[in-house]
Amino acid sequence: MLACIAAHGGATLGQDYPSKPVRIVTSEAGGGNDFAARLIANGLSRNLGQQIIVDNRGGASGMIAGDIVAKAPPDGYTLLLYSGTIWIVPLLQQVPLNPLKDFSPITLAVSSPNILVVHPSLPVKSAKELIALAKARPGELNYASVGTGSGSHLSAELFKSMAGIQVVRIQYKGSAPALNDLLGGRVEFTFGTSGSTASHVASGRLRALAVTSAQPSAVFPGLSTVAASGLPGYEYRNTYSLFAPAGASAALVSFLNQQVLKVLNTAEVKERFFKSGVEVIGSSPEQLAATMKAETSSMGKVIREAGIRAD
Repeated sequence: MLACIAAHGGATLGQDYPSKPVRIVTSEAGGGNDFAARLIANGLSRNLGQQIIVDNRGGASGMIAGDIVAKAPPDGYTLLLYSGTIWIVPLLQQVPLNPLKDFSPITLAVSSPNILVVHPSLPVKSAKELIALAKARPGELNYASVGTGSGSHLSAELFKSMAGIQVVRIQYKGSAPALNDLLGGRVEFTFGTSGSTASHVASGRLRALAVTSAQPSAVFPGLSTVAASGLPGYEYRNTYSLFAPAGASAALVSFLNQQVLKVLNTAEVKERFFKSGVEVIGSSPEQLAATMKAETSSMGKVIREAGIRAD
């Protein structure tokens, strides 16, 4: 058992933590949340000498997993690993959670940009040219997205709002049919994940225009950002963060932050994430809290202006 005494703001963490298995609650098995949770859990288990259990609780866009953690004792034995969906969903519908108040942020662990890709038949080679074409042909271009409030949806709506263009959303039940229609030229563009689009860009079946992150991404070296190629100030990224229930002590939050960052900064974990199109961030608790507030404000504006509501 790892013995640790952490001091922060006068609070201390006893030497016996963790003295029993720790549970990380996340979404259903197999997705991005689950992948991140298991990589982090494996590293924590090795470092802390205690079992870290991944508890998959899918459904309700994270609200089931979030509710479990929000109601748990803030003792560090029940944690939440979830994407930014956890603080976006309350902007789309009435939910029993307030992520800004119901959780203690630990770290923004990893993130991945979306990639703006078009069908090769579209005569554009940059985000700037796509915006110009959309303005010349208002309401004629279609973009593919999956569920309401998904990354592919909100990154496109943010693009649409900031660019002042009229494009039509075509919604799909999954990323596979959306991608198939884009490859077939039945829709013109999408904001896809690097994992789903990279091979098609490499083969020439899709053309990558830009990444949605604020800075160029190592996942797509040489590809410009949307912000630098036509839309200054644009940023959208898929984030995966770790939380404790609200009320967790500052010492506990600091200890968990340090331990997770230790896991994230190992070469093996960085490589595993990178190969899946994900970049390690490892923020402070304060930086995660600031990100949540900023995205709640910026995306809340987009959602209100577009009249977006959950399906």
